Amino acid sequence: MEQKTRINAVDGRQEITITREFDLPLSLLFKAYEAPEIVAQWMGTKVIKLDNKKHGSYIFETTDPRGNKHIFSGVIHEFVPESKITRTFEMEQTPFDPQLEFLEFEPLSETRSKLTMHVIYRSVALRDQILQLPFAQGINMAHNRLQDIASKLK
Repeated sequence: MEQKTRINAVDGRQEITITREFDLPLSLLFKAYEAPEIVAQWMGTKVIKLDNKKHGSYIFETTDPRGNKHIFSGVIHEFVPESKITRTFEMEQTPFDPQLEFLEFEPLSETRSKLTMHVIYRSVALRDQILQLPFAQGINMAHNRLQDIASKLK
């Protein structure tokens, strides 16, 4: 299956850029990141908190097949509706440091839009360690679910 979500990782840099074009109007793409009930569906997670505003925060909880709970959280530094979200992202109970994420939402037409995520890690080594995980497959699967779920909201 084609990976529609693209990841650009330049050797020796502590960042990656993730891009994906969606067959969704900008308003629906952004809503998929803003509305807790939609986030829960496409991310396959329980949304404990999602306070979409400057200095807001979020907490998501996922349970793996063995019943172990995993917490993902962060602080929202910038929230501009249908334009951008700047936030931190942290996976609790892991050896990974928090990362900084710049999400930009762009209209391509009335029915298509694009998401660009610029993610900065503490070090090149940490970024490379994350990329060794099934990260690309996971984000592509999540974005495929986002496309499917949000397209039903039209």
